[in-house]
Amino acid sequence: MPTIDISGIPHSYDLTPATRSPDVLVFIHGWLLSRQYWHPLIDQLASTYQCLAYDLRGFGGSCLPAGVEDVLPLVSYSLASYAQDLGQLLERLHLSRVWLVGHSLGGSIALWGAYQFPEQVQGVICINAGGGIYLKEEFDRFRTIGQQIVKLRPRWLAQIPGIELIFLKAGTARSLPRNWARQRLIDFVMAHPDAALGALLESTTEAEVHRLPQLVAKLHQPLYFIAGAQDSIMEPQYVRHLASFHALFQDSAANVFEIPDCGHLAMLEQPQAVAEIIQTILDCHT
Repeated sequence: MPTIDISGIPHSYDLTPATRSPDVLVFIHGWLLSRQYWHPLIDQLASTYQCLAYDLRGFGGSCLPAGVEDVLPLVSYSLASYAQDLGQLLERLHLSRVWLVGHSLGGSIALWGAYQFPEQVQGVICINAGGGIYLKEEFDRFRTIGQQIVKLRPRWLAQIPGIELIFLKAGTARSLPRNWARQRLIDFVMAHPDAALGALLESTTEAEVHRLPQLVAKLHQPLYFIAGAQDSIMEPQYVRHLASFHALFQDSAANVFEIPDCGHLAMLEQPQAVAEIIQTILDCHT
């Protein structure tokens, strides 16, 4: 498992061999997840495009070292700071022409990445990502539940036989294979508490939520959204709302694709459908 040091934190990543395409697909995972969830999708795309998947700071294999709060007291978990990490990763790997594919929280980071690095980022595809509408009571409830989840997840939880079964259909429209439920459990308990809590709180402030549509409106690169029709975490209406601020939306929502029988983990639930949509999008811009 290769790693690259970014701002004192070793970042784990997977990079497939180069192909004839000048574009590299960069996959950014969501909250309490890891790069592992992109593998089924990468398996279908890696013969045509070089693919990079990496673990965000504090998640998956990019866990923060013990005592990081003493070493990096001013560490930020904002969307902009995670985009800065991405920019450094692209520079270190000498990737100058990329498409960003982000899931959920990773989609918001991808938007910031496109804004901060317009020369490198050729386009963005957001999966199960949207928003831009701040409903105070709902966000307060979401943040409270999220904080409780972060605090009440001891690592020994992963040692309980069969406990992964609670992740078989959490947020999905169909049950996942048991190995993926196990992976979700591992990533859930292993994420560093500072990163898990920080990413949650800093990405859901009223200012940050309202900033996303402004960011989308400023992007000159192509921007597309893939929604799950049964996604109860990021409902399609919120995906379309954020997409509507981009020039490609127009009147026919041309930059939004909705997958039936699909929840919040489209890349696991419907990897073939997602791969076909990504291929269709990229074919339009080659």
